[in-house]
Amino acid sequence: MLKIIFRLFYIVGGLLFLIKGFMNKSILIVDDEQDIRQILSYNLRKEGFDTYEATNGEEGIRMVEKVNPDLVILDVMMPGMDGIEVCESIRKTSTNPQVLICFLTARGEDYSQIAGLDAGADDYISKPIKPKVLISRINALIRRTIPPIINTDEMPPLIVNRDKYLIQKGNKEIQLPRKEFELISLLISQPEVVFQRNDILNSVWGEGVIVGDRTIDVHVRKIREKIGEEYVITVKGIGYKYSLKKK
Repeated sequence: MLKIIFRLFYIVGGLLFLIKGFMNKSILIVDDEQDIRQILSYNLRKEGFDTYEATNGEEGIRMVEKVNPDLVILDVMMPGMDGIEVCESIRKTSTNPQVLICFLTARGEDYSQIAGLDAGADDYISKPIKPKVLISRINALIRRTIPPIINTDEMPPLIVNRDKYLIQKGNKEIQLPRKEFELISLLISQPEVVFQRNDILNSVWGEGVIVGDRTIDVHVRKIREKIGEEYVITVKGIGYKYSLKKK
């Protein structure tokens, strides 16, 4: 009976923790176009986010220090200091260098995406994008910052360190190449959720990018070799999921 009561407290406490984790999250929108800022702000506020706006890169950097947002949405093309420079500045000089940064821009070229991610962005989203899809991408980013609930019946969780592009397993730090890191980070963002192969391809490699049929499988095999077989579960005919449940 005591064990059952303990588990009920654990479950309720975990749910309250997750709910609290999504409450009052703040987002800073940095874009020189007023219409874009207003549309984004309107849709984000409808979903319960607090929003702040900056009209250029320099103001955006000052606002990061002032309001300490949970996420910064950046445009690439802005007069004066562009989004890439802003991202690099936040990562190198800000008092909040680990803030989530997401590019939302009409620049969809591969080299622009690479430059954005190399500058330290957590995601790069090309316009146009439907508001509901954008909100889902933002929620997925924010979930990465919520520490997992530890269960004694589960394996130790893997911790994502996006600044160093490594996974922490207990006291061990595991360095991964970019695509392997992005793939396991995606799975970790939603434990026990099965990601379909197409969703993995679009999220990690980008929409419209052509890769071999076995590309995901090869990357998963390499990830398992480095972090252990037990964390990444194959769901036949569908895709993969991240699991902490002991077999």
